[in-house]
Amino acid sequence: MALHPAGRPAPAAGVVPVAAGPSAGGTGTPTPHDAVAARCVLTAASSLRLTLGDTTADLLSAHAVLPDGTVVLAVDAMSRTGGLLVAARGHTGAVRLDVTHLAPVAVRSRVRARLRILGTARRFDPAALDSCDPATVMSLLDLPPVALWAIAPDEVVLDRTADPVSVDLGAYRAARPDPIAVDEAAHLAHLTRCHRDVLDRLGTLVDPAASARVVPVALDAEGIVLRAERPDGHTDTRLPFARPVTAGAGLAEALRTLLA
Repeated sequence: MALHPAGRPAPAAGVVPVAAGPSAGGTGTPTPHDAVAARCVLTAASSLRLTLGDTTADLLSAHAVLPDGTVVLAVDAMSRTGGLLVAARGHTGAVRLDVTHLAPVAVRSRVRARLRILGTARRFDPAALDSCDPATVMSLLDLPPVALWAIAPDEVVLDRTADPVSVDLGAYRAARPDPIAVDEAAHLAHLTRCHRDVLDRLGTLVDPAASARVVPVALDAEGIVLRAERPDGHTDTRLPFARPVTAGAGLAEALRTLLA
């Protein structure tokens, strides 16, 4: 949630204040970027909550995402949760997955998005490996050595900085995760640890008076979000890159262009 203190100067050209936090209700209008954001949330998450009827289970490092957006879960077939998945097989919308997307840095108000998926469970078909890229195959091999279940989404709802939106399933299946956002935590840690001087200079773009602690809280292929923290709140400001970054090696040039 972004709090904008009264009397804050207007942002400089190219600086975009991030909108206020999620609304209490209602359904917003989906955009093409929502499908990419949903795929990023799923791919970057290390855990998710599985709900079957009135039973919930928190799965840690037990899911992977196929190129078409199908979610693969590693759940022991002999466990209670596995038994419920067996009972739910083939029933549309019988499986619910919830993912909370947190800013990967130590700041207040870390929740950036919540993703809800209602889907249909089936046993994972090894033939699906034929359509997987090497990175996806490796993510599947990293799953616990128990039964694999494929959850085909029937409904995808993303709750970010506006009203929750129902993501178009066709767009969701066709989307690919943002190449930078997937490794966002590692990129932000590297920036903070090794390039504090660059961050300090970027901070002057959002807080020229240097009256706040400026922290990078979000990063994707199209820009970086800096948070100016003050005792009475904080302000998130997005600095868009001149052009999308396709690999981590291009981040340095994109940041230099912002400073220029």
